[in-house]
Amino acid sequence: MTASTQSTPSTKPLVDWPAIDTVLLDMDGTLLDKHFDDYFWEQFVPENFALQNNTSIEEAREILMAKYQGCEGTLAWTDLDFWSSELGLDIPALKVQVNHLIQVHPYVIDFLDFCREMGKQVILVTNAHGKTLEIKMRKTALGGHFDRIVCSQEVGLAKEELAFWGRLRTMLRFDPARTLLCDDTEAVLCSAAAYGLGALIYVARPSSRTPPRVSPRFPSIVYFKELMPAFANL
Repeated sequence: MTASTQSTPSTKPLVDWPAIDTVLLDMDGTLLDKHFDDYFWEQFVPENFALQNNTSIEEAREILMAKYQGCEGTLAWTDLDFWSSELGLDIPALKVQVNHLIQVHPYVIDFLDFCREMGKQVILVTNAHGKTLEIKMRKTALGGHFDRIVCSQEVGLAKEELAFWGRLRTMLRFDPARTLLCDDTEAVLCSAAAYGLGALIYVARPSSRTPPRVSPRFPSIVYFKELMPAFANL
């Protein structure tokens, strides 16, 4: 049985669309293929760090992974200015060098159009740094599909923090009970659940290079077609 069939019962839709007014969508891993980010931080940055510091790629990767782990779940983790200073590298410039790897997941544009056609408020809510957002929106041309785009920098907290959602609600004036959040990070969905968001969907295959991993806690999808009645059985 595939992850898709596990997570999408044929008798009951994953989302009760009449009960939803606002759709909050993560970017990296949710709308965009996380392969870009995985390759960039795990391969391309270590290669450049090793070259600059006259060390092996293996040693560079070990040093960097320790640094990354210390910042996960915080605003620093996605802050390109922080990493440029911390590593002595021009991180935004390096991202542009490999931006050909930035790809939109299948059915994402169909889903965005579907939400807009139903009159839902569609908002991109991402932990990504503003410079990363600019690079990716320029590459994918997705920006015009959203009513608003919010970076965690603007909120002042990462999405993993419970208080993030209260601040976001103040900014956007949405009804939590009538809001759908789709994200590929369980910690984010857990904080949103604790705040009281009404519908939560886990994206089980953030990278095209890895197999799906269904969440034990949240309804899971592989592709956004699973949330659209006209596409669900394709």
